[in-house]
Amino acid sequence: MASDSSRFGHARWSEVAVLAGPALLLFGAFVLLPFLLAVCFSFTNVKLLQTERVEWTGLTNYTRMFALTMVDAPAATGEPTQDKPQRQWRAIKRERPADLESYQYLTDLSLGGRHVLVGARDPQFLRSIANTFLFALLVVPLQTALAFAMALWVNHSFRGRVALRTVFFSPVVTSMVVVSAIWGLILHTEAGLANQVLRAVFGPDAPQPDWLGDPHLAMLSIALMSAWQGAGFQMLIFLSGLQGISIDQYEAADVMGASAWQKFLYITLPGLKRTLVFVALSTTIMAFGLFTQVDVLTGGGPMDSTSTLIFHSMRVGFREQDIAYGSAMTLFFFLFVLLLSLGQKKLMERLGR
Repeated sequence: MASDSSRFGHARWSEVAVLAGPALLLFGAFVLLPFLLAVCFSFTNVKLLQTERVEWTGLTNYTRMFALTMVDAPAATGEPTQDKPQRQWRAIKRERPADLESYQYLTDLSLGGRHVLVGARDPQFLRSIANTFLFALLVVPLQTALAFAMALWVNHSFRGRVALRTVFFSPVVTSMVVVSAIWGLILHTEAGLANQVLRAVFGPDAPQPDWLGDPHLAMLSIALMSAWQGAGFQMLIFLSGLQGISIDQYEAADVMGASAWQKFLYITLPGLKRTLVFVALSTTIMAFGLFTQVDVLTGGGPMDSTSTLIFHSMRVGFREQDIAYGSAMTLFFFLFVLLLSLGQKKLMERLGR
């Protein structure tokens, strides 16, 4: 008879190995090993197809991500052209090639009466971080509100609510590549459905926005599409939370003469407090992983206005074949999401007290 030390719960170690071994093997081969390789690569100068001259570079790749420099801009000459700061940067860089050789123009600022030009070793990375935060600020409240409204709708008893739930959830199970391609056709400037509807409603002189080609509209268009595609999943989470609220509370509120708004404000929202926090934070984490929509619809453009952290790391790692620097960016993203997840855990524990 086997001793207790040879058992894992109610199962033998051999049974655990047989059942969990294949999954653990796949996890190690496709998750753990690539992660460890990325950690090692991030401290080297390895290239994708040039592995014969690999050198240890320490924290060079990490300092490259956030390296900034500032120079005073020349006095204004009254030329209100949009590319004037870029031309000023190029002129200063020609005068000081040794100091600014590895820096590119990022932006211009006014600091204490001084007009300075800001350069970065990787301005696309910093723009990608800003774009990632912008996407999260756009999509999280929009998707959360849309999912909440859909959950409230389908939580009522009416004919066809099961079919309506299926319709709301169907975009979630559709491939993001397919969804992005379809929305690319809808948002096409000349032949897209969106602009055709504008012409049909407001006439032939209606504005025809370049939804994916305008730097001011491209990220908003992607956020709208992403919120529509992912709201069905959060709807199910909200729906389970709504159904977990005791019906006795609503019946007691009816006896006391509470209005529908009062029941929503004092029963529904407090009952969904933990659910709201979970949905908002999980949606935020998913928003920071934006890649497929950008890759299919805009390729990071126009003018890097939709480039995100994951997209930029993939572009650098595989298209530019700089595996070392791409690995450093992905590790930075991993640590950021890890800290965000720990913050979520602490917040959930505090709300549960």
